[in-house]
Amino acid sequence: MNETPPLPPVPPSPPQPPPEAGPTERSPSTFEDASSTALSEALRSSFRILKVLMLGLVLLFLCSGMFVVEPNEVVVKLLFGKPVGVGKDQLLEPGWHWAWPYPINEKVRIRVGQSQTAASTAGWHATTPEMEAMNEEPMAYGYLRPEADGYTLTADGNIIHVRASVKYRITDPLQYAFGFAHVEGILTNIVNNAIIYASARYTAEAALYRDKLAFRDTVIQRVAQLTEAANLGITLEPSDVETKTPIDVRGAFEDVNKAEQIRSTEISKALSYRDELVNRTLGQSNAIVNAGLVSSNQMVAAVAATAQVFKDQLPSYRADPHLFKERLLAARLQRVLTNANVKFTLPEGFQELRLQLSREPEKAETTSTP
Repeated sequence: MNETPPLPPVPPSPPQPPPEAGPTERSPSTFEDASSTALSEALRSSFRILKVLMLGLVLLFLCSGMFVVEPNEVVVKLLFGKPVGVGKDQLLEPGWHWAWPYPINEKVRIRVGQSQTAASTAGWHATTPEMEAMNEEPMAYGYLRPEADGYTLTADGNIIHVRASVKYRITDPLQYAFGFAHVEGILTNIVNNAIIYASARYTAEAALYRDKLAFRDTVIQRVAQLTEAANLGITLEPSDVETKTPIDVRGAFEDVNKAEQIRSTEISKALSYRDELVNRTLGQSNAIVNAGLVSSNQMVAAVAATAQVFKDQLPSYRADPHLFKERLLAARLQRVLTNANVKFTLPEGFQELRLQLSREPEKAETTSTP
């Protein structure tokens, strides 16, 4: 190896004589001491201020992690994207809590104390909030507008408008927030599926007029079935389903509905008249049957009594038939002649009887009072 030769020594400079101090000038060492002192004081003050600022920033940084969980929500705290805790401990209840600021910790707020709504308008006509508020209908164009209006196809090949608003509450916040990317969008698709499913199983008349409640129940049951199968972490609440005829064919639907109402009214009148007539006829027939039964019972009782009388007199007849006949004839004559005013007695063997029909009736004798 080649070694670098050493440098020659630098000769010392000759000493300079100190300058002579004037009567009013200070020495340079005095100025250096004053500036050093001022600089030191300034640095110490700056460091104190910097310490206070740094302490304040640290306190502000720590206080920025404080947050409040509202009464109608729960919060899941994430540490670098993963939930902190296990099971229900991952859910922070209402109150004050602390977390490291982002990006160390994140806060996912989940509204569990209030009802939420997922609306489907895939089968509804075009409208605006202003038209909804004023209850206005879209104008009739005379033709379908699939690019603007939504329709559903019914079981009988007709088209109707259907929309639904499904209300729900979050019952499993972890499944709702972390099991799916967007539960509201999934639930809206489920409602669309339920509307199409129910429309394909009902006729237009049933969905619009006759079985409107059954159509609504079918939609809600379908939504509940698909929601339970998907395990969205929600519970459904009473919801609303609305059906409407397209504006261009509403007149025809209303005419058919009026005809059906008239038909139902006439059928009801006929059934009412039939029931009234049948009830009246049954009443009359029952009255006749009851009267016949009463008469027959009376006749049977009378015949039975007469038979019993003859049965009681049978021994007397068998003992002396002639005497029995004479006694029976006498009793009958006594009964017959009781109310007769004029009586004629003919001897036995008499062959001729003459009656004076113009005879004046006898006057009843009157007794005079003294």
